[in-house]
Amino acid sequence: MRLIDQLERKLGRHYIRELMKYLCIGMLGVFILDYLPLQHSAIQLLYFNRSLILNGEIWRVVTFLFVPPTGSILWIFFNLYFYFFLGSSLEHYWGSARFNIYYLLGTLGAVAAGFICGVTTNHYLNLSLLLCYAVLNPEMEFMLFFFIPVKVKWLGMAWGAYMIYEFITLPWSMKPIILLSLLPFFLFFGKQAWLQLRMDIRRLRRWIQLKINR
Repeated sequence: MRLIDQLERKLGRHYIRELMKYLCIGMLGVFILDYLPLQHSAIQLLYFNRSLILNGEIWRVVTFLFVPPTGSILWIFFNLYFYFFLGSSLEHYWGSARFNIYYLLGTLGAVAAGFICGVTTNHYLNLSLLLCYAVLNPEMEFMLFFFIPVKVKWLGMAWGAYMIYEFITLPWSMKPIILLSLLPFFLFFGKQAWLQLRMDIRRLRRWIQLKINR
């Protein structure tokens, strides 16, 4: 955290307020543009591609951040609202400068992975916000599908388990995308998340043991 504190002091007032709002608006705009009868798909012009970047399309180093998640219109709106909620909540908790640092480190990690692998995505960086929120507010309840109450720590653990599964099953050439996109989470919460996970596993084991004994 000393590194983060130093970066925050050096950043000073040079940060973007409500960063996640602008990112979500950008993703929504790209999603809408893809529905228009244009000559080229907006996503095809913006996604990260190492070969195209090295051939001069340098905007892709940044514009991949505005590529929206895939899915139906309803799913897109749900995803973007979720990203906005997580990002704005973390910014309120940390302050704009520290949230900017988090997202910048994740972006740099994703870009580094893109030059290693040839492609990259904003997917793991955006969903790492859920892991951060789960560490900071483990007992907070979300209404899954708008009617199922679930504590956010279980959602965080489920998403963490899924990323571990993807990391194991992806080919070696693609593993850096997950690992480097999660760089800021490891810097901010690595030790704390590990201790919280061990504690929750112990509680789960005790609960299962009690149920068996009954």
